[in-house]
Amino acid sequence: MPITRRSVAGFCLSLLLTGAAAAPALADGEVNVYTYRQPALINPLFEAFTAKTGIQVRVVFAENGLVERLAQEGPNSPADLLLTADAGRLVEAANRGLAQPVTSPAIRDKIPANLRDEANQWFGLTMRARVIYASTERAPITAITYEELADPKWQGKLCMRPGNHPYNIALFAAMIAHKGEDATREWLKGVKANLAIKPSGNDRAQAKSVFAGECDLALANTYYMGKMLTNTEEPEQKKWAEAVKIVFPSSPQFGTHVNISGMMLTAHAPNKDNALKLMEFLAGDEAQMLYAQGNYEYPVNPAVGLDPIVKSWGSFTPDKLNVAEVAKHEPAAAKLIDEVGFND
Repeated sequence: MPITRRSVAGFCLSLLLTGAAAAPALADGEVNVYTYRQPALINPLFEAFTAKTGIQVRVVFAENGLVERLAQEGPNSPADLLLTADAGRLVEAANRGLAQPVTSPAIRDKIPANLRDEANQWFGLTMRARVIYASTERAPITAITYEELADPKWQGKLCMRPGNHPYNIALFAAMIAHKGEDATREWLKGVKANLAIKPSGNDRAQAKSVFAGECDLALANTYYMGKMLTNTEEPEQKKWAEAVKIVFPSSPQFGTHVNISGMMLTAHAPNKDNALKLMEFLAGDEAQMLYAQGNYEYPVNPAVGLDPIVKSWGSFTPDKLNVAEVAKHEPAAAKLIDEVGFND
């Protein structure tokens, strides 16, 4: 049975309790968010937004299936915003007619052109780089290219999560965008030949494998390093992080691959005005700083500074190709992963 707008209150939406009661409400109503991002990462931003505006943020979180859910709900969807942890799902949703354009200068002017949709249907919020965690003991390197990951000198020394995870698919899609399918196929074969163990686990698990001596290099996102270094609930993760050093890979064609988290106004947003207020807040300096400090990511707003931990990793030259151009090659990348048996 399709969900109607009248059923929003009972639609298993989890209300984010904020500090709004401590400040005068400046607006009424609510905004409903579907998110692939972990609630712990984004709740502080929503709490700050509610405290500032009085608008309550209601959230549905899922690791998979939210784009399909939006499509099935159609005009009856209660969702106003979709938040994702990668560009691919934003592009997919927009291609399926699930977005509507946003022309607010408070959003567009704060986000670089290569990190937003050319038709203004979605926008990047944070940026992370796909980098190498290199063993401080066994791989004291200071530079590497993505192409070198297929060099036989690293045979049996590389770890990474499954190739069909969105983070890796995005990197492989970038290789296709810049070098073509044939070259990427051969590169994937070389990378697979260098794997020390079968691809498994998440990015933190790759640092653990380096710490355990199972491999010397691991492919991972930058922000996990900050999460491990500051993890008080599982302090052993700090040892994993201290066993590796971030090395920013480059490529002669495109520098360091980056992906984004992002936001999209849904096609049938029932609370459009409130959703636009939230989008403007998320693109603004306050929220961008909260993102940077809370999740060790790179703000897309160039006016916002970096967290000291992130800054300590050094600088890099990110790929300037629009992330949408990369994302359109993701289906081809997924086929190549299966074709070479990358996860076998």
